[in-house]
Amino acid sequence: MSMTYMAKPQEVKRSWYVIDAAGRPLGRVATEVARLLRGKHKPEFTPHVDTGDHVIVLNAGQAVLTGRKLEQKYYYRHSGYPGGLKKIDYATMMEKRPEKAMYLAIKGMLPHNKLGRAMLKKLRVYRDDQHSHVAQQPIPWGEGPEDKKEGGPNS
Repeated sequence: MSMTYMAKPQEVKRSWYVIDAAGRPLGRVATEVARLLRGKHKPEFTPHVDTGDHVIVLNAGQAVLTGRKLEQKYYYRHSGYPGGLKKIDYATMMEKRPEKAMYLAIKGMLPHNKLGRAMLKKLRVYRDDQHSHVAQQPIPWGEGPEDKKEGGPNS
């Protein structure tokens, strides 16, 4: 009888990945980053253990929103006081703080508990292509399904 493998926090090996968001839809990049932060790309994925890797997102300012989301989509926050609801449209947010828009999209895709907050600490988002994590030797993550087609029957 075989037993299901459960990863232990001290056994997890973490890598560093860098993802370029330039010209790619914000939501598509966010789902890929959330998958890496959660560790779902690893065979030893365990739901109750943080098995994810560190992720650096570059060019968040050049990520695109499809359709009319720039004009129609809003980010809401509340101060906690009566009448304290604030809203900002994504056109303004992508112009002033694109890294925050990417961060919030990724945050919404992670578990909303202690484990999700631990995963979020391994995320770094930058507006342009400059980052200070060269010493960690980040590995570029695949750009999309086009890269996975190489070597297949259609190439």
